[in-house]
Amino acid sequence: MSKERTRLVRSRRTRRVALGAATALVLAGGGFAVANAATPAGEKSAVGVQRPVDKQAKGSAAVVSAANAFLNTLTSDQQASTLLDLTQANATAWSNLPCGGTCRPGIQFSTLSDDQLAAAETLLKTALGTGKDTGYEHVLQTLKADDVLASAESTSSASAAPTDAPTATATDSASADPSATATDSASAAPTDVPTGAPPSGGGGAGGFSYGSGYYYLALLGTPSRTGTWQLHFGGHHLAVNITYKDGKVSGASPFFTGVEPTSWTADDGTTYAPLAKFRDGLLKLTGSLSTAQLAEAKLSESFSDVLLGPGKDGDFPETKEGIKASELSPKQKKLVLAAIHPWIADVDDATAAQLMKTYAKELDQTYVAYSGGTGLDTQGDYVRIDGPSVWVEFVCQNGVVFQNQVHYHTVYRDHTRDYGNEFSFS
Repeated sequence: MSKERTRLVRSRRTRRVALGAATALVLAGGGFAVANAATPAGEKSAVGVQRPVDKQAKGSAAVVSAANAFLNTLTSDQQASTLLDLTQANATAWSNLPCGGTCRPGIQFSTLSDDQLAAAETLLKTALGTGKDTGYEHVLQTLKADDVLASAESTSSASAAPTDAPTATATDSASADPSATATDSASAAPTDVPTGAPPSGGGGAGGFSYGSGYYYLALLGTPSRTGTWQLHFGGHHLAVNITYKDGKVSGASPFFTGVEPTSWTADDGTTYAPLAKFRDGLLKLTGSLSTAQLAEAKLSESFSDVLLGPGKDGDFPETKEGIKASELSPKQKKLVLAAIHPWIADVDDATAAQLMKTYAKELDQTYVAYSGGTGLDTQGDYVRIDGPSVWVEFVCQNGVVFQNQVHYHTVYRDHTRDYGNEFSFS
């Protein structure tokens, strides 16, 4: 993807989608634009505390500098909304629901000015990976997908997919498992259907809010090269939690990401499929399994969502299930690591490389399992990778807005590194 297409801040030549009290950052020729300013006309807020910025910093120090540069663009009130205590309650406040700020802390993207959004963009680019369709690119595409949902609802087209949206099918790679039956989980409803009391001023189904404007950025603890703090960013279908301790990343999880629609074509002709690389790695892995290996990997349970989603911190199963990687061929073992990589690649490249070394060392004690079919194109299709450290899940659900196609939920966790191992969930 070109630099032009990955810019979060673009001109105001944009299609605006009104969503109640706030307005989304909507797709504008491949990027996003701010639809409303942070401070209402005629009002002024005090300048916030100014923090040191080192433009020559590298690694995690560069993330600290970018965080400070972002904070320096904010008013004192905005800083108070963004810079919060690193507590278990704040760190674990993420969701797969389009529930705005009622289920997550931080400052709302649609309230930021152009300069503030540019600084937020720089922070995310610095903290996230640079791989194609991973890291910052993946996050950007996830926000774009939410604008597609917002646009679909605003034009009353929620019952059908966009006419130009290609859909993923089992022919992309591995075929569906012929032993799977429709009773595995096909009757289960998607778990991100908005329910309960809606947030104030929200649009979307049930008063909930779709759109990139309803994404929130919080800094939990003071960004520092010596202390412990967390970059906490997300909204519907995204939760980024990166914990820093004494100048190093101590945890890049939990990382939740989903998408609806699974793919679409923008007005400029660009086709997006934010989770294609994630899905395709799993398809190659399950497609390599023999009939006997598939039988060993098959789970007896059925799944309508990921097992360790929001609110399930520390709930790793006591017993690992599936086929052990030590039973796989060398080529299949490489496919296991390749399947894990897209989730890990959403943190900075150096940290991702170190994590992958750890997961490679633990590979023989890592298990691969699935439920439903292996095509990842039908409600209830589910794949899991569970190691001494790594935990990855991918599940298909029926569409919520685009009801004639599936949508995806996935999560990456680490048995010992979630939230930098700062909290106990026993």
